[in-house]
Amino acid sequence: MNAAAQGSEPVRYRLAVLALWGAPVLWTVNLIIARKAPGLVDPYTLAFGRWLIAAVVLVALSWQELWGKRAEVLRQWRHFVVLGFCGMLVCGAWVYLGAQSTVAMNIALIYAASPVLIGLGAVLWLGERMRPTQVAGVVLAMAGVVHVVVQGRWTALAQVQWVAGDWWIVAAMVAWAAYALLQKLWPSSLGDSARLAAISLGGVLTLLPGMVWEQMSATHLPVTAEALAIMALAALVPGVGAYWIYGWAQKILGASRVAVTLYLGPLYAAVAAYAVLGESLGWQHIGGAALILPGVWLVSRR
Repeated sequence: MNAAAQGSEPVRYRLAVLALWGAPVLWTVNLIIARKAPGLVDPYTLAFGRWLIAAVVLVALSWQELWGKRAEVLRQWRHFVVLGFCGMLVCGAWVYLGAQSTVAMNIALIYAASPVLIGLGAVLWLGERMRPTQVAGVVLAMAGVVHVVVQGRWTALAQVQWVAGDWWIVAAMVAWAAYALLQKLWPSSLGDSARLAAISLGGVLTLLPGMVWEQMSATHLPVTAEALAIMALAALVPGVGAYWIYGWAQKILGASRVAVTLYLGPLYAAVAAYAVLGESLGWQHIGGAALILPGVWLVSRR
């Protein structure tokens, strides 16, 4: 490695750590979208439109590379379809489906297991190492998430009831872990934008049957201008922006360390709900922050 490349490594590392803290801000936009979507647009249609718009944007940005490496894209097309199924269909449409019959507490509690699953997979299959301080950070952050979700009343965990919609969320949690780990297990010479473009196209392909089925249903919701606006917002912010940053940071920091950013989601979502939706902030958010922020810091340390 030459001197210039060596000098760029600390800069890339610092940018990746900054992205680790900043990317969850983009995920919180999905909170607003999830609140607006019911009764406005059907789940598969929303996910299909979101990733179709994202794919068009990403293909436009990386067209030359995709065309120049078209032989590799065709050779790896199965990888892109599987990644699209996990990251765009299951973690998109199925979350919207689950949210129709389960509650926010169940969704947040189930998703709290995803970083742990990714961390275990990264150690077992990717050969990544987790120091004791990183394990402690994951435990701290997960405790903070639970504290926020149960609003500081841990006895509420005994009152959690399992409903049918929770199975959709469990599938999404496992699929996100698979999406994160498979990106590391299936390396590609494509750049970050070109690879995400190919994965998005794979996601669009897997979402197409569900979208067609919804639109042929007698009870389908018409695609209005407001629905298209929500699709565009979902495509550009938590879609292109958050997915691109997540994949880029994962290459530098590793799957297990970047996965802990998911624990910042409930905390950032509470702030977003306060600022955008007028919801109140409580002591449970302060207590959760006191656990989540040091936990993420421990995991993100070099």
